[in-house]
Amino acid sequence: MSGNHETVNRLMAERQAVEKLYQAFSLQNPDLVDEAVTPEWDDIPLAPGQTAGPAGLKPIIREFIHAFPDVQIIIHDLIQVPGQIAVRAEITGTHQGTIMGIEATGKSVSFRLHEFHQLNGERITTTWHMEDWFGLFMQLGQFPPRA
Repeated sequence: MSGNHETVNRLMAERQAVEKLYQAFSLQNPDLVDEAVTPEWDDIPLAPGQTAGPAGLKPIIREFIHAFPDVQIIIHDLIQVPGQIAVRAEITGTHQGTIMGIEATGKSVSFRLHEFHQLNGERITTTWHMEDWFGLFMQLGQFPPRA
């Protein structure tokens, strides 16, 4: 019977880690990333200019919070087995600051996020993600300027 209890505890801890990763955005606290992921966390793919590990995500969270001060990440589906969690979520917010070179538009946006997380029983070790950036840019009415 203790095996079932251990499995339930593991599932709960892993789910809390994934939820904490999204709370880093919604609660405007990038340091929550340190509680959600391992120091060697692999974020696939890295954003342009993003460095590896949790420290590399924090500036992106700060930029996102600046651009969308009311950002929320809403989990619509979470499918879990020990060591793996799949998430279908939605990112919402009002565009109040510059994001990827696009000046504030004041527009409310909502775009999709799909992620697959690998976990070690406590924290996320690897994340594969895909955001609907095209959908965001269409809502903003513009694309990032070319470098």
